[in-house]
Amino acid sequence: MPLIVTGTVGIDTVHSPHGSAEEVLGGSCTYFAAAASFFTPVRVVAVVGDDFHDDYHAVFKKFPNVDVDGLEIRQGSKTFRWGGKYLEDMNQRETLFTELGVLEEHPPKPPASYGDSRYVFLANSHPAIQRELLESFPDRVIGVADTMNLWIDIAREELLSLLAEVDGLVLNDEEAHMLTGKRNPITAGREILRLGPTFVVVKKGEHGAILVHKEGVAVLPAFPTETVVDPTGAGDTFAGGMMGYLAAAHSKDADIHMGSIQQAMAHGTVIASFNVEKFSLDRLADLTKAEVAKRYNEFAEMVSVREPVII
Repeated sequence: MPLIVTGTVGIDTVHSPHGSAEEVLGGSCTYFAAAASFFTPVRVVAVVGDDFHDDYHAVFKKFPNVDVDGLEIRQGSKTFRWGGKYLEDMNQRETLFTELGVLEEHPPKPPASYGDSRYVFLANSHPAIQRELLESFPDRVIGVADTMNLWIDIAREELLSLLAEVDGLVLNDEEAHMLTGKRNPITAGREILRLGPTFVVVKKGEHGAILVHKEGVAVLPAFPTETVVDPTGAGDTFAGGMMGYLAAAHSKDADIHMGSIQQAMAHGTVIASFNVEKFSLDRLADLTKAEVAKRYNEFAEMVSVREPVII
């Protein structure tokens, strides 16, 4: 079933204890699309400036399931740029610079050829822009959004309006606390459900993710990756793998029951575990479906509990 994503396509400069990557392809939309493409075709709606050169387009070509007809190149504008530095504890990150560039201008419009998209993911961007894209697909079967602390702080009313329209929300534990005032992520998730969504995925970094669903609660650990080079985009690849699998597994009839979301989260967890092993999209670009299947089986083995409880 057609999956579409909107968000940022940007140029990143990243420093970590394992090295540096200067002016590499990044952005929420980019990571999401690359991850989702392992399961289903995915369409990108985003905007870049005329400094988005051929080397960046060449990276997208490494993912044949990613359709970039909706990537607008705006002449006279600059692509969104972000720079960050990860500390020895790679859960800690410093933002070195943010240059909004084209993101300060009017948002892109989806091509008419994308009109049959049924699965819609609103990667991190201003909630008013997210809602505008959501409304472009009145026949959608599932709409899921991501958000961040900036929008919770400066665009809360627009975000609350968006939450009334989407089926699911993806955010991290600090963002869930900021949005609801509840420190416990499960309590925070239940507060968010009251705002409209059927499910909320609360990301906890290296500690995995919590699914708070109208049908119940589930906890999924992260895959214990031994080599972490660059965590940038881990949350976006998690969401991409989750939504890509969901669209592929339920290509005829949409299914957002709790069991389906749990399975989708497991696939997103596995894809994200590969992404952190190299800078930018380098690891996903050479990743094979056989490697994904092997690690998924390892992950399924890790989280399974077979023996009955004995008290």
